[in-house]
Amino acid sequence: MIAIKDLKKVYNNVLVVNVPELNIRRGESVGLVGNNGAGKTTLFRMMLDLILPETGEVYMNDEKVAGGEAWKEYTASYLDEGFLIDYLTPEEYFYFIGGLHKLTRAHVDDFLLGLSDFFNGEILKRGKYIRDLSKGNQTKVGVASCLLQNPELLMLDEPFANIDPTTQFRLKNMLKEANKNGVTTLVSSHDLNHVTDVCDRILLMEKGRIIKDIATNSSTLNELEDYFAIEHTGTVRLKIDEEENH
Repeated sequence: MIAIKDLKKVYNNVLVVNVPELNIRRGESVGLVGNNGAGKTTLFRMMLDLILPETGEVYMNDEKVAGGEAWKEYTASYLDEGFLIDYLTPEEYFYFIGGLHKLTRAHVDDFLLGLSDFFNGEILKRGKYIRDLSKGNQTKVGVASCLLQNPELLMLDEPFANIDPTTQFRLKNMLKEANKNGVTTLVSSHDLNHVTDVCDRILLMEKGRIIKDIATNSSTLNELEDYFAIEHTGTVRLKIDEEENH
């Protein structure tokens, strides 16, 4: 499904992404975790041909992403509110996305009806533009527009951020259902509990590198929590040492 080879990105003379090789099989559910600045979003943006790497290639179904078109037909992604058209209402936006994929307004309406619980009465028929919605509700619009496309590949960056616990629970079930139906899912998240719950495979990034590639099991959450606890303790210790040396 996805193959990455020798992918590197540099900002201000700093190597922010360095992935020599990564393969994601069709139908996998993959979680990407790491601290701020680990390179998660930059990696996603290169995979979607939004930014150019210094070196390397991304392939989807054996086609180069850079300059390619076929992968766009089966890929849906939401990384942030910049993916939305904020001067439209949610309804207008859904009809627009549906039209791009040759869906009728009736089809879109039927689809949205099935998301009533996920929307929780906060999205449709509110008379608001997308720009006037909360961050959490903008995320709901972004995720829903992805699912509306019936993709083979779904990529989401921090989809659990800014949404309430009930919606997080519903989103997890939606992602599990999509993957059960054969959708390959890639989810970046700071929430270790959620990402280990919905993903069969976890990639841990640190300073641009994937340093762990873990098949999710009953001990994965504890393993990740231990790693980040050690990272935090080490950072605090370093700061204390620096202050004492001054």
